[in-house]
Amino acid sequence: MIPGVILAAGTSSRMGRAKTLLPTGVDGQTFLSRLVATLWAGGVDDVVVVTSSLSGEVECVLEGMSLSSRLVKNPHPERGQLSSSISALTAIDRPGVTGMLVALVDIPLVSPGTVRRVLEVFRARGGPIVRPTSGAKHGHPVVFGRAVFDDLRNADEAAGAKSVIRANEAVVVNVPIDDPGAFTDIDTPEDYARFIGPWLFGEPTR
Repeated sequence: MIPGVILAAGTSSRMGRAKTLLPTGVDGQTFLSRLVATLWAGGVDDVVVVTSSLSGEVECVLEGMSLSSRLVKNPHPERGQLSSSISALTAIDRPGVTGMLVALVDIPLVSPGTVRRVLEVFRARGGPIVRPTSGAKHGHPVVFGRAVFDDLRNADEAAGAKSVIRANEAVVVNVPIDDPGAFTDIDTPEDYARFIGPWLFGEPTR
């Protein structure tokens, strides 16, 4: 069993608005709702969304979707992205779970085909870490196998999950992917205008 986890507990300070609720410009989808649909379509066995303790609007969005997902609150989002991964592990780590697929709400345009492909490779190779690549670029989502769950729990929060990937570099499985969305990080209004369309909300808060 491999749950899909969406990390969405950041403050979105550079965007000026909560990225989870931004529209993708397609069929009323938000960044979050698109990712939930993408993970299910890609073949995960469960979807968990990690957000901050101030998550009322996000909870309403999830409740309004036809696709199921679980909301997990990170009580200490100020500690960085790794703290959200650890919150997710607390929720998903149980017998039968062989890995955890981690997606970022900042990277909402990844395709279901990419999710499907990294899961296929992980299931065939057994991990311990599988990630999409394009040339020298590394993208998301990343699958972390059970063998590195404790490494994630014990990693330096300041260094984040990247330190776990670096420590296991020799056995990381890189999967060549032809999907620009897997490598498109949308962090600012300028990124939004470039990859989604015109900024829709007036002048963002800086």
